[in-house]
Amino acid sequence: MKPLILALCLTAPFAVDAQELRSPDAFADIAEDDARAAALFDEMAKVLTHPRCLNCHPVGDRPTQGDDMHPHMPPIVRGENGFGPAGVSCSTCHGTENRDFLISPGGIPGHEPWHLAPVSMGWQGLSNAEICAQIKDPARNGDRTLEDIYTHNATDGLVGWGWTPGAGRTPAPGSQEQFGALTRAWIDSGAACPT
Repeated sequence: MKPLILALCLTAPFAVDAQELRSPDAFADIAEDDARAAALFDEMAKVLTHPRCLNCHPVGDRPTQGDDMHPHMPPIVRGENGFGPAGVSCSTCHGTENRDFLISPGGIPGHEPWHLAPVSMGWQGLSNAEICAQIKDPARNGDRTLEDIYTHNATDGLVGWGWTPGAGRTPAPGSQEQFGALTRAWIDSGAACPT
């Protein structure tokens, strides 16, 4: 076995507590739009701050991995455009789907394409309010509108991978459909951020 693959196989993650997502209906009794939107975003943040999202939204130049969010092994950096360094792109190891290995409970995760979020979308260590402000800011969110954010959360396949991460990784709370519904309700309530 190649050293690169062996190093990846020997980094077994541990489990984190699974959380359920409440539906937008659970917030219907909050009359004031900004308060309802802030509560909806806090519910969305159960996904946004889960290791499945945070591992690919590092504040620095290096991704993390596993439920414990340890530094990516082998040591790898973001590279140009978040696809890994020249000659060792993310797709060198991360194929189009998860790959299991007998000696590793999680194998190597995969999806096409596999990449890091832009540096401007680094969330590790940020509060829900800071993440919310960042998501809404076109200068830091890849020039996305709120509708673009909804589409990303509700339909993007790489986001959806968070609920099918393969053996040895705790899926994000709820489902992508629920996450999309919460995002829609947050936007429709005025997209206010928690404080």
